[in-house]
Amino acid sequence: MGAIMAQAAADYLIRKLTSAIENEASLIGGLRDELHEIKLEFISMRSFLEDADKKGGVLTQGERAWVGSIRDLAHEVEDAIDEFMYHVNKQHNGGKFTSLLYQTIRLPKNLWARHQIAIKLQKINRKIKSIDERRKRFAIERIEGTSSVEDQKTLFNYAESSFFIKEDKLVGIEDDNKLLVKWLTEEEQQCSTVISVVGMGGSGKTTLVSKAFNSLIVKRHFDCHAWITVSQKYVVDDLLRRMIEEFYGAAKETVPTNLNTMGFRELVSTLLSYLGAKRYLIILDDVWSSKLWEEINVSLPDEGCGSRVILTTRNENIASSSFGVKSHVHHVKPLGEKEAWELFSLKAFSNNLGRLCPQELQILARKLVDKCEGLPLALVALGSAMSSKKLVSEWQKVNNSLDFELRNNPSLQKMKLILLISFNELPYNLKHCFLYCCLFPEDYVLKRKRLIRLWMADRFVEKVKGITPEEVADSYLMELIHRNMLQVVRRNPSGRPKRCKLHDLLREIALSIAAAENFGALYDDEEASKESGARRLSIQTITEQIKSLNGMSKLRSLLVFIDYRISPSLVTLPTGLRLLRVLDLQRAPIKKLPDELGVLFNLRYLSLKATNVKELPKSIGRLSNLQTLDVAHTRIEVLPTGITNLKNLRYLVMFRSSPHGTEVFEYYFGIRTPPNIYKLKNLQVLSCVEAESDLMRRIRSMTQLTRFSITR
Repeated sequence: MGAIMAQAAADYLIRKLTSAIENEASLIGGLRDELHEIKLEFISMRSFLEDADKKGGVLTQGERAWVGSIRDLAHEVEDAIDEFMYHVNKQHNGGKFTSLLYQTIRLPKNLWARHQIAIKLQKINRKIKSIDERRKRFAIERIEGTSSVEDQKTLFNYAESSFFIKEDKLVGIEDDNKLLVKWLTEEEQQCSTVISVVGMGGSGKTTLVSKAFNSLIVKRHFDCHAWITVSQKYVVDDLLRRMIEEFYGAAKETVPTNLNTMGFRELVSTLLSYLGAKRYLIILDDVWSSKLWEEINVSLPDEGCGSRVILTTRNENIASSSFGVKSHVHHVKPLGEKEAWELFSLKAFSNNLGRLCPQELQILARKLVDKCEGLPLALVALGSAMSSKKLVSEWQKVNNSLDFELRNNPSLQKMKLILLISFNELPYNLKHCFLYCCLFPEDYVLKRKRLIRLWMADRFVEKVKGITPEEVADSYLMELIHRNMLQVVRRNPSGRPKRCKLHDLLREIALSIAAAENFGALYDDEEASKESGARRLSIQTITEQIKSLNGMSKLRSLLVFIDYRISPSLVTLPTGLRLLRVLDLQRAPIKKLPDELGVLFNLRYLSLKATNVKELPKSIGRLSNLQTLDVAHTRIEVLPTGITNLKNLRYLVMFRSSPHGTEVFEYYFGIRTPPNIYKLKNLQVLSCVEAESDLMRRIRSMTQLTRFSITR
């Protein structure tokens, strides 16, 4: 796991160094050679990180230390560059005269800042060389992927065990099974048909398909059948060999003696010859690549016999692929409340009379079932883990520290491994986007637009020529949804996802990864004063004050989820976070922003939505990198003139709802803006402003607007 996130950090840093070297040449001056040397070193390290990634997350102590050092160094370089840009930024604010005067007065200090970063970069270069020496000393030449093989065996055995689940232990899949059997055996469909069964990891896809596959009516309907577990890494020739073994073995026929020496052509020829005009059934379990069908389709004849292929996958894009033949898609849904309780009780209380939950455990057991959100794998794993626990205190402990149990309880490791695979298969930029979602509170409904803007602000979104950052970020969100990493809660009328959420157990796993990799953490009063390397902090504790965040000066995102309706006390914002990119205070109990806000030169996202803030400090005009400013439903009536300095602003959201609205109609007030607001040429959203004749005349010059709303 560490290798994956270190690789992500290295990739991001390489892009940042390239940008700094190419675009900030006049600013970095003599630092260019240092930055270029660091970039080359990280490019070299990346190949070793790829090898570590292939090992599947279980590294030796020396390998873990080496990988962690790379991650920390990547962050250190990023911090050094941002620190320098902080000093450079000071001389670029204000008018030409002010800038020239400032530059003249501050020139010695800027030279000092450049000297300081040069020293830091030289020190980092020395650290890089010492890391390389340590790698050689510990013989980390090429990290062989051994543990991933063990993981693959575990998962393969788990998938194969679905064949042997007893009928009385299958819960909540009867209707789905009937539908599958119908699609498999309908006589009017004589052409070959592909049936895709799609759902998140642990949703019961394999169990459902195995029930249909093993049913007597299906066995009698087909002349031959084969079950192939595919998984992420496969070799086509090996899959074809296993098909041949399955077909011959099921018919009790002798497998060709030269099977192991056959090449691709011979394997295809053998399958075509064997299947001929037979009606066959093939199960392709756990498919991760849409290329698989293209690679094996040539070996599957379509003689109009009614053959069927079922594939199971976690990826919606694979399930909805064009297979060139008739196809069906079945989405496996979570178990309902009744079925979920039944399955959990089957495992947790198997030794009790009637498999009934003791009265004193009812509330705690129901809470655990709720956390599973209808996911069969989780219900079975948690139920089995709890079956040996009889005391209320034991159940209470698990309820209170599920993240600890996921890390340390051997009974839950198989479940964790299965859920982790989906994360491991994500591209590095999507890993960051996914982990960001775990910083929101449990069961929090995530709005699409908010997520996209946060990802953009924290620089997770790559630049793609000809495509807007919003479109790229939206494609990331759709990919996470298609991979069943996020669940759609609500769609707009056109079917586009509008709101989504993260499964509770996936969130627990994501939080443990985020903490281990210093990606992010949840605020805890007891831990707040301790040194922390977390780059992002989510404050969810109900407290009167946000205490000083010692050791967190490198923080990039600060999200506050303390609702003012619950804790009406004034929150004091922590100081010293000048590298902050995201400050999300939506619904936070805050009435005023300090004027020091202007030092947050790196800030790209500022949300004061639904707070009691009455005015913005004048210093907000110094936030030259700000992309999103959300002051909707605040008490702000007028924006300061400095707003028009924010040339990178893309979203300005500032409507206020009227207390005179009704259930049928909502009334909104706009906010007064400076007359020259039209100069913000990058604005995509301007909502909602008070109508003024000058603005209405000049609005046509704001060509990037996709949404504009006004009030009288």
